[in-house]
Amino acid sequence: MYRVAKASEYLVITGVGITDIKLAKKAWILPGQSCSVFDLSPVNYTFEVQAMSAEKLPFILPAVFTIGPRVDNHDSLLKYAKLLSSHDKLSHHVKELVQGIIEGETRVLAASMTMEDVFRGTKSFKQEVFDKVQLELNQFGLLIYNANVKQLVDVVGHEYFSYLGQKTQMEAANQAKVDVAEARMKGEVGAKSREGQTLQNAARIDAETKIISTQRHGEGVKEEIKVKTEVKVFENEREAVVAEANSELAKKKAVWAQTAQVAEVEATKAVALREAELQREVERMNALTRTEKLKAEFLSKASVEYETKVQEANWELYKKQKAAEAILFEKEKEAEAQKALAEAAYFSRQQAAEAELFAKKKEAEGLVAIGQAQGVYLRTLLDALGGNYSNLRDYLMINNGMFQEIAKTNAEAIRGLEPKISIWTNGGNGSDVGGGMKDVANVYKMLPPLFNTVHEQTGMLPPAWMGTLSDKSS
Repeated sequence: MYRVAKASEYLVITGVGITDIKLAKKAWILPGQSCSVFDLSPVNYTFEVQAMSAEKLPFILPAVFTIGPRVDNHDSLLKYAKLLSSHDKLSHHVKELVQGIIEGETRVLAASMTMEDVFRGTKSFKQEVFDKVQLELNQFGLLIYNANVKQLVDVVGHEYFSYLGQKTQMEAANQAKVDVAEARMKGEVGAKSREGQTLQNAARIDAETKIISTQRHGEGVKEEIKVKTEVKVFENEREAVVAEANSELAKKKAVWAQTAQVAEVEATKAVALREAELQREVERMNALTRTEKLKAEFLSKASVEYETKVQEANWELYKKQKAAEAILFEKEKEAEAQKALAEAAYFSRQQAAEAELFAKKKEAEGLVAIGQAQGVYLRTLLDALGGNYSNLRDYLMINNGMFQEIAKTNAEAIRGLEPKISIWTNGGNGSDVGGGMKDVANVYKMLPPLFNTVHEQTGMLPPAWMGTLSDKSS
């Protein structure tokens, strides 16, 4: 047969051809299959949950939960169809299931909170109960559509909320009395304060008026002095400009007068020169005339002598001019040579200074390189000697001939003296040491005084492998 579910219903089909269960709104029900219908409408559950706070104070929490199957999730519908669809939503079984979950989560949550927290944080308390209950209902495919927590109610014999309400009423009444008294006090104090402020403001305004009047008068005086000063400065500046213009005019007049006098003198000289030139030309023409006349008369013997002397005079003048030009040229060349020598000397000194600076830089770089090389050398020796600074010092003194220099210095110091020589023996009975070992023994006998002398003069002790000095003073 063909079955169709209503808008708020689902068909649950099991049987032949279906592995588990099948949910559908409409379907053919075949032979060997079973079909049931379950309603999706949510149902209201009203509870009065008895809980106890962290202070062991019991209270009643009236609540109304609207719960129904979760229709927006297919897996949740399958869970509901398997677990609860066979029971009526208003049945005692479903109600006990939902009530047990709500009461259990509410008691657990209330036990972790104080009564004050529960009373003041009703909204957050409701949300936490909602979240924890919903987490448990998910395994049955149920959804809380709405949850309302009513006013908390006292358990008989434990009137906490009643006493709390009375306390609040008394506090409100006392606060109202305090507020009335405080308002009356504020009114009286405010009136007196206003009167005092009025007198203070009037006095302050009078004082400020006098201060502003004095300031304005002082500003007026200052402005008047400032204007007079600026006028005086302007007059002085104008007088200075006029004096400067008069000075410039006087200078220009002097220059113009000097120029006029020079021009007048030049004109006079030019007239005189012109007259001299004309006179000379006249005389020359007269001389020519006489010369021609003498030539005509005496066949110009005198004219020939005169021309010879003129040519000689011109030649002398030409030689003197050339000699003067040669001397001038020589002086100019000498001056240029001296200038070139000075420039060459300056360039030479500059090059020498730069060369010396470069040499100093290179010398400094060489010293740095030598220092770095010596540091590497000493670091290598120190590593080779196992980090023993005493062995490194002894090696450097032996390698650099320090002991020889000390012995030489000591020899130079006692040269010409008659020192007392102490001879150390090995403590024997006077028998001679035979063979070539005698010289070796003598050398070893000389070492103690040498080490003692080095220790007294430098404070340095011999290496451990060569021997030690005994402290006789101790």
